[in-house]
Amino acid sequence: MKISRRGAVQACVLAASGAVISDPIRAWAQMQDEHYQASATHPVRSIQDTETPAQKRERMAWFREARFGMFIHWGLYAIPAGRWDGEKVPGIGEWIMNTASIPVAEYKALAPKFNPTQFSAAKIVGLAKSAGMKYIVITSKHHDGFALFDSKADPFNIVQATPFKRDPLRELAAECQKQGIKLGFYYSQDQDWTAPGGAALPYGGALKSREHMPPTYHWDRAQDGSYSDYLHRKAIPQLRELLTNYGDYPAIVWFDTPTKDMTPALAGEIVAILNEHPKLIWNNRLGGSYMGDTETPEQYVPAQGFPGRDWESCMTMNDTWGYKRDDTNFKSAEILLRNLIDIASKGGNYLLNIGPMPTGEVPAPEIERLREMGKWLAVNGESIYATQPTLFGTEAGAFSTTEKDDNGNPKFVPSWKWRSTTGHDKIYVHLFEWPATIFHVAKVSRDVTGAYLLADKARSRLKVTKRGDGLDVELPRQAPDPIASVLVLTTA
Repeated sequence: MKISRRGAVQACVLAASGAVISDPIRAWAQMQDEHYQASATHPVRSIQDTETPAQKRERMAWFREARFGMFIHWGLYAIPAGRWDGEKVPGIGEWIMNTASIPVAEYKALAPKFNPTQFSAAKIVGLAKSAGMKYIVITSKHHDGFALFDSKADPFNIVQATPFKRDPLRELAAECQKQGIKLGFYYSQDQDWTAPGGAALPYGGALKSREHMPPTYHWDRAQDGSYSDYLHRKAIPQLRELLTNYGDYPAIVWFDTPTKDMTPALAGEIVAILNEHPKLIWNNRLGGSYMGDTETPEQYVPAQGFPGRDWESCMTMNDTWGYKRDDTNFKSAEILLRNLIDIASKGGNYLLNIGPMPTGEVPAPEIERLREMGKWLAVNGESIYATQPTLFGTEAGAFSTTEKDDNGNPKFVPSWKWRSTTGHDKIYVHLFEWPATIFHVAKVSRDVTGAYLLADKARSRLKVTKRGDGLDVELPRQAPDPIASVLVLTTA
């Protein structure tokens, strides 16, 4: 199904370096766009406009070291789980209200049925920690307008509108504090399909409907109203609640899908609130010409990362963000680990999603894959956390001289033999294909003093032979790991 995207979305780079690029239906969840229009002058100057490079380094330090985080998409949409009126609804689970053109009253009627008694903050945070993840970002409010926290600003929330009567964000904050993991909140500041005046975007099957017509793309008169009123009545008050009610958290605010309604002046009002929290990190999806701190490629790994910018690839394990019972197309632990390594080699973070069920439990295939990733990181995490990008670069692949991508640009053709990250006095080489006996690299910019395999607890020295500007490393015949074995080159 072809989706007509906004001009800003069309400008995004889709040169993937081997990560699975989703089809348009699943790729549009948080607007696959990392190049929102920015301005040199803002009506309200953001912290990014005023801080010194040293201040930014300090503020971003933990994020740059983390490399791996958990995204959680959870809400009322977990109840229909991809089906409505007995029919399978195409597309991603959390967009079902929009895709199926569900009236506001009917969608809100899901709230009394939402009672996730099996939700356990301790188990979810423990799962993230066992997977080697360093932070969590959860949907505090997605586009459906349902708040997953105790909000005095609007009653359509998990405490007031459901029999659950608990605040999962408060419980997660306590567990993250206890287990030493950062916590961030996703908040859909622009789209809100159940609040009068909230923005909406066309999506999926809705594009063929007589409804969802511009300029509002609403499909129910209950959605009509003033966008400015919505922002001041609901979104801004809820952002204040999120920023002040959870102790040291959020460490990150993750905005999404800005529309033309988010003018620089309105965005400036939100920025004024964000500025009250000088340690806060926020992404490039606020709108109103603000770039924020992080680029947010979605469902792909940019071919060469974003030199000079912090960035974070957000990806699903299967084809959806919110739980969808019929989606069993899970990526293997091998693909997920190679994505992580690929991203780290280019200086980015990997924000990998889980979609809990309506009970609050995490689907078993997601738990299995995260635990597999955690086992690998328990041995090889040194080569991921707090590392710098590769000193080489060509190992990731190259742009074709003949093939073009969907935008008419040279197509990036990935290579999957190896990747590399960099430490203060080490070079880490992640070998996906195990060489017969010799690992050869043509040019090394540092003086290599030794080599060993990271999985080898004895740190047995491997023979290194320098060949001009490059070197050879003699390897054992058997790879320590079937997915990725890490060769460590010590440097002077």
